[in-house]
Formats: sequence, structure tokens, C-alpha cells
Amino acid sequence: MAFQPALHAEWIKIRTLRSQVGGLCAVLLATVAFSALAGADTDGDDVDPLFSAFFGVTFGQVAAIAFGTTAVAAEFQGGALRVSLAAVPHRGRWFAAKAAAIALPVLAVGLITGFATLVVGSATLGEEADGLGAAEGVRAAVGCGIHLTLMALFAAGLTAVLRSGVAALGILVPFLLLASFVIGDLSGSVADFLPDRAGQVVLHGERDGTLGPWTGLAVTALWTAAALAAGAWRVRRRDA
Repeated sequence: MAFQPALHAEWIKIRTLRSQVGGLCAVLLATVAFSALAGADTDGDDVDPLFSAFFGVTFGQVAAIAFGTTAVAAEFQGGALRVSLAAVPHRGRWFAAKAAAIALPVLAVGLITGFATLVVGSATLGEEADGLGAAEGVRAAVGCGIHLTLMALFAAGLTAVLRSGVAALGILVPFLLLASFVIGDLSGSVADFLPDRAGQVVLHGERDGTLGPWTGLAVTALWTAAALAAGAWRVRRRDA
């Protein structure tokens, strides 16, 4: 089977599963809701208004990794991977189609989420939003979509390596919600190059670290590429 019909088949799998559609909706809802709460609770002179407007991405990325994880983990249940590989014997092509079927809807939802978060976050910030420039707002909105997509693909690659959605989520969710916050306080250290921390630099108006908005996303892209490469190798080497 060629790549295009393989991609179409993988997209059908995603859009016909309620859990997958719900995961995409959760990306939007979690990001906007937590950004609104953070914006409404912001007061102080040391606050970065841009990041306050996009604070919900910290939680929206959890929904994104859950989406990427479940999309791949479903293949390792009930012999589904054997059926998929029977239709697309070229394992590398199948995995590329799976990754593309994950990336495209997350990118679309992520961009919608980014601009919706910008509007809602700016509204809840009130006077604090006066310091936001149009250019940096658009940059953060687009960067939000790209970051969420990279995190979903990072989770997909890790799930393919571990061949278990539970194991992948058991590693990523505690890391994103706990460990990254703790070691993220070590400014200027290796913590700046963690996948979630680096990607979120694009959401900041004021930056003290070594990475810029796009170099931060590039670091996250390298993590994602490594995870996908490892996942593709695992799929090719292991029996279905």
C-alpha cells in the first residue's frame, strides 16, 4: 500500500474512536481553561503577561501526549498491529503514516488552541495584557500549535519503543507535572533543554535562558525526532 492510502487508513482509525476525538477536544479545553484561570489570578510586577496568557499549555500538553500515546498503544492490543502490517507490509511506511495521522490533527487543533488561548488569556489578564505585542502574540499562538504537535509525536515515539501506553504515560505525565517543575527552577542548566521546557520558551515574552523561541522549539523537535526514530527502529525489529 502506498503512503497516501496508508495515511487515510490511519486517519480513519483516529476519527472513528471517541477516545481519540475526546483527546483532541481536551487539548483545546484544558489549555484555554487553565490559561483563563491563570490570567484571572495574575497580579504583580514580575509577571510575564505572555506566558500568563498561555499558562494552560502546561496542562494542554498532557492531553496532547495522551492523544499521541493512545493512538499508537491501540496497535499493540488485540493483534491490531498484525492487521495494520498485513495492509502495509513496509513497516517504516506504516509508522510514518501513523505519525502523520497523529501530527496533522494535533497541529490543526493546536493552532486553533493557540489563537483561542491568546484571545481568552488576553481578555482575562485585563490591564496586564496592555504590554502584549501583536507580533509576539501571533508567535506564541503558532508556537503553541507546533509545541503541542511535537509533544504528541514525542509521546507516540516513546509508546512505540515501550510498546505500552500505560508505561509511556506512567513516565511522561509525572515528569511533565512534577519533575519538570522541580528541575525547571534550575535556570541556565540542563533543565532548559528538556523537551517540554525548551518548547515552551516560545510562549514567553521575557527570557533569561540560553534558548530563544525558535531554538527552543528546535530542541524539542530534536527530542521528538529521536523518539520517532527509536520507535520506528523498534517497530521494524520486533514481531507484531
